[in-house]
Amino acid sequence: MPRLNHKCVYLTFDDGPIPGVTPWVLDVLRTQGVKATFFMVGENVLRNPDLLEQVKRGGHAVGNHSLSHIQGMKTDRITFLNNVERGSEITGSLLFRPPHGLMKPGQIRSVKKHSRLVMYDVVTRDYSRRLSPDDVIRNVKRFVRDGSVIVFHDSLKAWPNLRVALPEAIRWLKQQGYEFGIIG
Repeated sequence: MPRLNHKCVYLTFDDGPIPGVTPWVLDVLRTQGVKATFFMVGENVLRNPDLLEQVKRGGHAVGNHSLSHIQGMKTDRITFLNNVERGSEITGSLLFRPPHGLMKPGQIRSVKKHSRLVMYDVVTRDYSRRLSPDDVIRNVKRFVRDGSVIVFHDSLKAWPNLRVALPEAIRWLKQQGYEFGIIG
């Protein structure tokens, strides 16, 4: 990832695109003047191809999050790799983030032959029903540092926390002097 001369973080979104949620995220990012990287599930792109185009038109980067949000640790290598490859074809991206952030060593080696593996170091846990929006914001504040890759989710599961936490997290990060980069 190219580094800027100032403190920089990378906002990323997993699991979309989802009608209602992804357009809202795009609106927040546009209003705040922030770019991000969206790791999309291929099946969601097939159901919502217009949202993939909206993300691209907004100047954001797109990554692959597999065809069907397949879990590498529970799947054989060939099935997993076929799912990842199909997700890459649909998203048009060679950036890859594994669902749940987990893969077997052989899967990692194989994926790295054809894709750029992009992980994260700040998990907001916006998807957790046990956390409040304030808890999600606290996770960002507690763990962020220069160069952090922060993962939110543009999903229905995350929506109750995301709609409060995302704008507040962006405001706080700006107050701390962070700039926002995209992974490309």
